[in-house]
Amino acid sequence: MDYSELGRTGVMVSRCCLGTMTWGSQNSEEEAHAQMDYALERGVNFWDTAEMYSSPPDPKTQGNTERHIGAWLKKTGKRDQIVLASKVAGRGSAFGGLTWMRADGASTRHTRAQIDEAVENSLKRLNTDYLDLYQLHWPDRPVRVFGGQTFKDYEQDYETFGDILEALDAHVKKGTIRAIGVSNEFPWGVMRFLAESEGRGLPRIASIQNAYHLANRTFEYGLAEIAMREQVGLLAYSPLAQGALTGKYLDGALPEGSRKALYNRMQRYEGPGAEAAIRAYVDLAGKFGIDPATLALKFCDARQFVTSTIIGATSMDQLKVAIDAFDLTWTDELEKAVNAIHAAQPNPCP
Repeated sequence: MDYSELGRTGVMVSRCCLGTMTWGSQNSEEEAHAQMDYALERGVNFWDTAEMYSSPPDPKTQGNTERHIGAWLKKTGKRDQIVLASKVAGRGSAFGGLTWMRADGASTRHTRAQIDEAVENSLKRLNTDYLDLYQLHWPDRPVRVFGGQTFKDYEQDYETFGDILEALDAHVKKGTIRAIGVSNEFPWGVMRFLAESEGRGLPRIASIQNAYHLANRTFEYGLAEIAMREQVGLLAYSPLAQGALTGKYLDGALPEGSRKALYNRMQRYEGPGAEAAIRAYVDLAGKFGIDPATLALKFCDARQFVTSTIIGATSMDQLKVAIDAFDLTWTDELEKAVNAIHAAQPNPCP
């Protein structure tokens, strides 16, 4: 396993990050613990979770993922061997309010009080007294953060960048947070956070966790240059487009137990041109004699602006394939081939 520096923190994280959002919904605690054991054995020292998980958001399962991780940490005593990341939910209107996540029934926002509540609750569920990375799951601004190809201006009602950073800084000073990051963020937001931190001596974001995969390379248009020049690398989530890039949903297939069969939340990966592009990438993997999942994961890993690629698995077989993918050697031939498909059908699944 190879490792990269997380921003400018000096902390080294594995190029493969263990995603956890299915634990507590699709996966049992026992299965989650088996995944953590195996991932650590393979050198995966970077794990990502969120206060909202399990996913999709549901008051019956919210917090389960962190509880499963916390139980593993208590059982094994291996907290010092992992870099643990979690997230605070963003503006609740993106998910209908999420009022059940806050004690007072408020819609989730990035206010100081809500950040305080979220941090303390995550620490309790995780059985830890600090988080290595704490991320804003999506912006406090009312922007369209999940999908979409066009821009629409939004109401100028949001917590200021400086106020959010000050709220996080209080936890950095307490030692409960060691580094901060953003997720589902845009170039303007990233640069505003950087400007506020540098101008006022507040914590500097270390990472950007956004969707990035063969069928969604929009990160490259504005954020990739920022990621490299400012050392705030991408933590690429959904590198398999929630499994679509494995080819398992082609021709209307609906595998039993898949996320689409369980939740019917794959619309982000089913827009115009999506099936044709996905089929092209699956066929390309076949041409090179590699698993489609391996192609998709190594593509992300081969980007110079990526710090780590977040994998997710509901079975041990899937987890092994995912971690093995990082051993593939990426070639100029593979690069030219995926770029040719991208040029013909760019970003059908933003």
